[in-house]
Amino acid sequence: MSVTPEQLPATGRAWHLVRRPHGWPVPEDFALREVPVEAPAEGRVLVRNLHFSVDPYMRGRMNDVKSYIPPFQLDQPMDGGAVGVVVASNADGLAVGDHVLHFAGWREYASVPAKHATKVDPDAAPLSAYLGVLGMTGLTAYAGLLEVASFKEGDTVFVSGAAGAVGSQVGQIARLKGASRVVGSAGSDDKVKLLVEEYGFDAAFNYKDEKPVVDQLKEVAPDGVDVYFDNVGGEHLEAAISRMNVGGRATICGMIAGYNDTEPTPGPRNMAMIIGKRLRLQGMLVGDHESLQPQFVREVGAWVRAGELKYTETFAHGIDSGVDAFLGMLRGENTGKMIVSLDA
Repeated sequence: MSVTPEQLPATGRAWHLVRRPHGWPVPEDFALREVPVEAPAEGRVLVRNLHFSVDPYMRGRMNDVKSYIPPFQLDQPMDGGAVGVVVASNADGLAVGDHVLHFAGWREYASVPAKHATKVDPDAAPLSAYLGVLGMTGLTAYAGLLEVASFKEGDTVFVSGAAGAVGSQVGQIARLKGASRVVGSAGSDDKVKLLVEEYGFDAAFNYKDEKPVVDQLKEVAPDGVDVYFDNVGGEHLEAAISRMNVGGRATICGMIAGYNDTEPTPGPRNMAMIIGKRLRLQGMLVGDHESLQPQFVREVGAWVRAGELKYTETFAHGIDSGVDAFLGMLRGENTGKMIVSLDA
């Protein structure tokens, strides 16, 4: 039931970053604190969050360095993708009871400018899907494969971190768009099985096996790789460069293998191959591809409704579980999108 402004609680809880992690974050780097909840000012809405997202890029925001997105501020609520229900509105176009997608996650209640809240339909898809398969995660996969990597029918595609929220969608989109072969890496035998049996990958391997990644990649892609979607970096990127065909394209989306390193991560030792193979390695940020949003929602939404594109979510329940969910995601404990659910 929606809350009227008179019924609003005086406070809600929000996760704060209280110190900069050195290497792997630990629970002591965070604090769950009570913050005031107030009726929204003009042009704003107050949202009771139902789900919020924890994502690899958030690790970088915990460092005090200049980047494409500002770092988290110490002793301030953290933020990120969230979906919730409007419980008080002081803005045209959004009413109490509407469900919205916004960027003030990591908290129970969020005061959000109405212009930064996107109305979503809970009848068209589960609300959590707007944080993953139909949200920023999905658009990252869609734009990274089709626009950044210039995918074309008949390509052989290799996806690292392929059981994650982005990687699993990249592989399925490639298959639906006519890839000749789709292969992936994952961090457990169960995830490898999921990629092949559920998501339709032609082959996959467990990168935690003793055999080097480059040897395992050669086994699953004997004729080489045309497109590499990189979520991991490190040994995976070096292996992909070795196995890529002439004219290959790589989308560099994430490098989670080095996010918690305390020393600079060495680059691939085989970068000279980029010259002879005329490879294109391009970094991507999803915010550069917002123009694709209508096309993405239309096409991927149809695949999801038809059961042609499958997705998996890993839920942690209750705001108290927020940091544990984040740390678990960094360790690869999730399959698909990691989501913190606040809906009782």
